[in-house]
Amino acid sequence: MSKPETYDAIVIGGGSAGYAAARTFHSVGWKTAVIEGSPTIGGLCILRGCMPTKAILHGAELRQGIREARRWGIEAREVTVDFARLMARKDELIADFAGYRQQQLQDGRFAFFHQSAVFVDPHTIRLTGGGFLSARYFIIATGSKIARSPRADLEAVGYLTSDTALGLASLPESLIVLGGGPVALEFAQFFHRLGTAVTVIQRSAHVLRDSDTDVAEELQAALREEGMTLYAGTEITGVSATAGGKAITFRHGANLVTVEAAEIFNGLGRTPATSGLGLEAAGVEVTGSGQIRVDAHQRTTQPHIIAAGDCCGPHEIVHIAIQQAEVGAKNLIYPDRLQGMDYRLLVSVVFTEPQVATVGASEQSLQASGVAYRVATYPFNDHGKSLILGCTRGFVKLITAAASGEILGGAVVGPQGGELIHEIVVAMSQRMTAAQLAAVPHYHPTLAEIWTYPAEELA
Repeated sequence: MSKPETYDAIVIGGGSAGYAAARTFHSVGWKTAVIEGSPTIGGLCILRGCMPTKAILHGAELRQGIREARRWGIEAREVTVDFARLMARKDELIADFAGYRQQQLQDGRFAFFHQSAVFVDPHTIRLTGGGFLSARYFIIATGSKIARSPRADLEAVGYLTSDTALGLASLPESLIVLGGGPVALEFAQFFHRLGTAVTVIQRSAHVLRDSDTDVAEELQAALREEGMTLYAGTEITGVSATAGGKAITFRHGANLVTVEAAEIFNGLGRTPATSGLGLEAAGVEVTGSGQIRVDAHQRTTQPHIIAAGDCCGPHEIVHIAIQQAEVGAKNLIYPDRLQGMDYRLLVSVVFTEPQVATVGASEQSLQASGVAYRVATYPFNDHGKSLILGCTRGFVKLITAAASGEILGGAVVGPQGGELIHEIVVAMSQRMTAAQLAAVPHYHPTLAEIWTYPAEELA
């Protein structure tokens, strides 16, 4: 082995988490290298996750808004969809975002290697293009990849994923969506609103299985009201090719149901992108699913190697990945001032319409842990601004500690839920009580003032 070039820190992965780590190292003058093995630079969020999906969802929302404008006497004779142009607009936006990230990685602050890396020992990596690099410290931020289905019949028939669906050239006439998580539901509503006949098949009793039942059932009702077919509490028994496309047979209650469509969308999740990194040679342990084991300070089983983002979990959310990377990098820089991740303010947003957003504890989690709490809700169909907007489906919910009144969690199913939830994030960050939130002035008429009603009830 030739003598490797040496760095203070090497970051494996050039996505959002990897860039955050590299930027943190650079801020203290560390000699840093960033390794990115994907063919295209940008990371999951920019290339195949947050940004492209929200771009196409915006296009579908525009069409839906035009179709619903007739209640105001505004009516288009025909609302057509140029699917190729819609996808091209998404590609234009993503090219801009990715170009900016590439510029950030290649502006001279770090050594950048557009290659894959494999550990040969705990402090040395081999580049696929040839040569070796070594460092005192490493951060692994390689993200995740689409999980293969465990069903051989589904693999044989084939299916779309969140990656491949973003590259479609034409709109499928009909679609079966497997799964009821955020990705599955966002794509289901996107295709439905553009004219595809969509059927959602969910294994658990309701969509968003980790959410409180009232939150999940409100979204289910809204999707069905919009015209989508949705089955929950199912068990798939077979997948097959048909003359007209593809079919799935499943148990639903006492019935055996078969649904046929032109295409299937598999929204059943992603898996850590850790294979091929040579983690065994580095002494870094992974779980059976390939997830890197980390402690409360993002350290792997090798304390000089940090992991951040989807490759280690436990939450596949980009702002969490960035926070993990920054916390991990600072723990390497300042080992006498270790920081830990605090998931008390964990935020989740599903960009369906109505949007679903939560922060902090749910009723389900508090019941499981035996914490005494109080809860209050308020519906959007009794709220002035949402009535004006015609967005009357859904509600907001506040959860407080029974004794102190401190806000422990919040949920929104309704218009702009992803924006509205941040008011509760701020309140919880300051450990406010419901009474303190109720005392904060809110302008009328706004969507945000809806929070004052459950806050006043709890106060």
